[in-house]
Amino acid sequence: MKVSGESPSSQLQQIQQKEDNLFEKLASGKKVNSALDDAAAQQIIDRLTTQVEGNRQAINNVYDGISVAQIAEGGLSTINDDVNRIRELTLQSGSGILNDSDRRAIQSEITQLQENIVQSIEQTNFAGKSLLLDAGSHEFQTGANANQSISVNTQDVAAQLNDVLTIDITSGTSVEDALNAADSALESIGGARGEFEASLNRLESTARSLIKGNVSAAEARSRIQSVDYAQAVSERTINDIRSQASLTVQAQANQQQSQVLSLLS
Repeated sequence: MKVSGESPSSQLQQIQQKEDNLFEKLASGKKVNSALDDAAAQQIIDRLTTQVEGNRQAINNVYDGISVAQIAEGGLSTINDDVNRIRELTLQSGSGILNDSDRRAIQSEITQLQENIVQSIEQTNFAGKSLLLDAGSHEFQTGANANQSISVNTQDVAAQLNDVLTIDITSGTSVEDALNAADSALESIGGARGEFEASLNRLESTARSLIKGNVSAAEARSRIQSVDYAQAVSERTINDIRSQASLTVQAQANQQQSQVLSLLS
């Protein structure tokens, strides 16, 4: 009578393949290591990986944009304080009890403040790019896909503050002209700060959304990809038992074959 079913050696091969697959899962921590494990799942994992990595770089870009807006706003804040002080000194110079020496002392402080403003404008930069000397736009890719970007616009603040930078109460600049120049400068600075603050708010909101979305995408990928250790260990234990049983069967088969050959001989 012919006995049907797989041979012990064939069963051992299958068990060994299962053993190798389980070992790979436990070693890598992944239940899907390639399309051979699950083609559909691997495609989903690849798409989620693209999204996660793209979002991660987009987050870095957003942080660069945030840095630009923060640095520019910080520089403008310092300049705003200096212009306000120039305005105060201009008002002080309008006192009729001051003499020429007093006005020269006031102008000395105004000149120092003007130099501070010029220095602040020149030193407000990011990665070598000036943020207050040129009017332009810095584009930041803020998503993993096309058409997802935010612009941070810069202004030529130096040009807008030219009248303040030339105030000299000792050489003919009237109090009225100096105050008008200071007020105009403060208005320009306020407008520029408002634009940078709006960009900063938008970038910070985008960063929060990207981080939240990336966490969700990474968690979804992990659910599909990561191995259930308890289940994998259990499967490996069962597979080891099957392996031992198969080895025993094969040993018995070999022994029986040897006995048959011995009788025939």
